[in-house]
Amino acid sequence: MHVDHLLRLDRLDLSLVWGDEALLGQEIGGVTATDLEDPARFLQPGEIVLSGLVWWSRDAGAEKTEHFVTALREAGAVALLAGEETHGEVPRELAEACRRHRVALIAVPAHTSFRAITEAVYLRQWGDLSRRPTDHYALPENVRLDLDRALENGATTGELLDRAFAHLGTPACHLLTSSGRTVARTSAARAELPARQAAELLRGGHGTTVRVEAEGTAFDTWHLHLPEAGQVPPRVLQEIAEFLGRHRRRQDRDRAANRAAFEDLADAVGASYADAHRVRSALAACGLGDAEAYTVVVAALEPYGEAGCGAALREALQHLPTAAFAVVDRLGGEAVAVVAHEGEEAAGMRERLGDVWPLIHACRPETALHVGVSAPAPASAGLSTALTQARYALAAARTEGPSSARVSGLGDLDGLRKLMAGIPSDVRSVYRETTLGPLVGAGRGSSAMLLETLEVFLAHDCSWARTAEALHIHVNTVHYRVERIEALTGRDLSRLDHRVDLHAALLCR
Repeated sequence: MHVDHLLRLDRLDLSLVWGDEALLGQEIGGVTATDLEDPARFLQPGEIVLSGLVWWSRDAGAEKTEHFVTALREAGAVALLAGEETHGEVPRELAEACRRHRVALIAVPAHTSFRAITEAVYLRQWGDLSRRPTDHYALPENVRLDLDRALENGATTGELLDRAFAHLGTPACHLLTSSGRTVARTSAARAELPARQAAELLRGGHGTTVRVEAEGTAFDTWHLHLPEAGQVPPRVLQEIAEFLGRHRRRQDRDRAANRAAFEDLADAVGASYADAHRVRSALAACGLGDAEAYTVVVAALEPYGEAGCGAALREALQHLPTAAFAVVDRLGGEAVAVVAHEGEEAAGMRERLGDVWPLIHACRPETALHVGVSAPAPASAGLSTALTQARYALAAARTEGPSSARVSGLGDLDGLRKLMAGIPSDVRSVYRETTLGPLVGAGRGSSAMLLETLEVFLAHDCSWARTAEALHIHVNTVHYRVERIEALTGRDLSRLDHRVDLHAALLCR
């Protein structure tokens, strides 16, 4: 088990304070909990250290911190898991010391017990031992052979899940993604869990949950969830999870084999010159040909360029059971999806994605997830236009909620600010300089004053009196400044079209 595996266990709710990829990739050899100021003699190389920080105090924080972290480094500890309950947070001095000495630092919230972390580590190590070549398995040999045959014969995920638990009386078990989507369930789990309820169960630690190890992301990782704890021996669950991991990796390889076709479709739709034949051929190669309508969806993760955007969008679309789609990651952290529809399904795409998107965002709440949805294109020839629409809607989502999660469609472009957001930044920059350039260059002292006056004047419907009141100046001063603005910009603020020109330029700042 590596350090970063702990961060992926949603039920622990741990958060990374500091640590690079190399440190997070270190193997965990054991666990020690201590609040001694000098724990070196009790530590073994490769261990993670759990500390409630009782030893730390603000009056001598720097000296004690340096001594403590130095001891961890010299003992070969791979990470420090610091409890937040004692001081309400991880002290800044501790983070700085860990950075200097290159010791990964992870914050443990007050509601997560050190016992839960210790059990997670040793349960994983127990599972790792069972995967080593040996004649001793928790799953009976006949069950393992049956599962191997079923996997080779292309059994569905639901069939594999039922076969894995059949010898245990087929208890109720759900295979869930991190966002609460039900991938499969045993026959005893008669009702599919609503996605919101399932996501809460995974985060709340109810029942028994085991993570399926595969190349998943924070959005689409699989979890085995049994509503009742203790129904299945931990080692048996770990072996079943390992087997499902093999199945998941096969699915991921199959999807990766289609990546070239998905990229060809994105290139064809985004080409500067629309080639209808190329688009139709690309749709057919992706299994999306001859649909009644298509929708283009564009998603982006903030900070700009964050990895996982394609996985987030793919997981969201998989929450919509009737959607057939192709998703591909593009340069710069953007993901593009083409969705094929039958009947009137396309009409509610923006609303359906809007319902699902909070579940996706909850998987990585520290990032901003934005989505733009096009209007339905009645035929493949309209996909290029649909891509442009989706990107405009995405820009509107970013403008409206730059640090949140938002889904926008064309119907959300209900103001000049949102409309302007979809214009490329270099074009907006040229327009701003062309329109406001003379005003900005009016002089360092008066520039800000004139721009503020223009903004307030337009915001108050060009009312001289209300502008004077808002700026706490005489109305004659407002007249003087407006005349100066008109002279510098060549615009007449008594004309509506000139007012719109200047207002749009201000929005481009």
